[in-house]
Amino acid sequence: MMQTLHKLCAGSLIVLCLLLLSSVASSEEPVKEPNATTHFYFAQITDTHFGDRDSERRTKAAVDGINRLPLKIECVVHTGDITSERLEDESIVKKSLAILGGLDAPIHYIPGNHDILRKKHDTTMKIYTKNYGKLIYREEYHGVVFLFVYTEPLAHAFSISGFHTLLELEAQLKLAKEKPVIVCHHSPSVADFYRNRMHPGWKKEIREQWIALLNRYNVKAVLAGHFHRDEHHWLGDVPLYVSSSISGYWGRQASYRIYEYKDGKIGYRTQYIP
Repeated sequence: MMQTLHKLCAGSLIVLCLLLLSSVASSEEPVKEPNATTHFYFAQITDTHFGDRDSERRTKAAVDGINRLPLKIECVVHTGDITSERLEDESIVKKSLAILGGLDAPIHYIPGNHDILRKKHDTTMKIYTKNYGKLIYREEYHGVVFLFVYTEPLAHAFSISGFHTLLELEAQLKLAKEKPVIVCHHSPSVADFYRNRMHPGWKKEIREQWIALLNRYNVKAVLAGHFHRDEHHWLGDVPLYVSSSISGYWGRQASYRIYEYKDGKIGYRTQYIP
């Protein structure tokens, strides 16, 4: 009799423990899924300088190389100097559009100092906007906002009627809200080192306004060209990536970049063209 009672008590105790464990488990917070990863690739080319030297062959080679990549390239950014002061030559413009139009990924252009010319500003700006796009605009890939902006008025301290670069850029940054942003332009704001000496960059006051503006918003990186060299700098807490050129000026080997964006961090690989 006592043995049977002990068995019943033991069995009841096991059932009670199981019920308690079940109750505790059901009251716990549900397991949360990890945050989704934002991961994609895009490319940058710059300073093709159509109309000069070996630009057509070099650019075709870059286009072919990007198209053959075993990665999905979401877009290609051209950070300026599409031509070598040849926008007024319709055949050069058509050739550049035909070759760059061979990219499988969409391409986004920015004017450089050899595209929209300061001494022929109105004429070359009209040709540029007719064929390549606006002076500032945005695209979005995987929730990341790309801003393409014409900054030569800042780089060379001149004004354009109806276009105020910093105001235009801030308006676009506000529209992006909390989304991550990549700003793309032509001439870097930093000093330029060549021929064994440092050359001044943008005027100090303008550069400081530019850097302060970038750091007020969720800007993850700035991409530029113009130097025909690979460089990396910091604009406050924002990294500046300067890509080398397609053009052979300064004895450069043609190259382009593949960027990898992953959760707000950006790395790159430089690809060289024989």
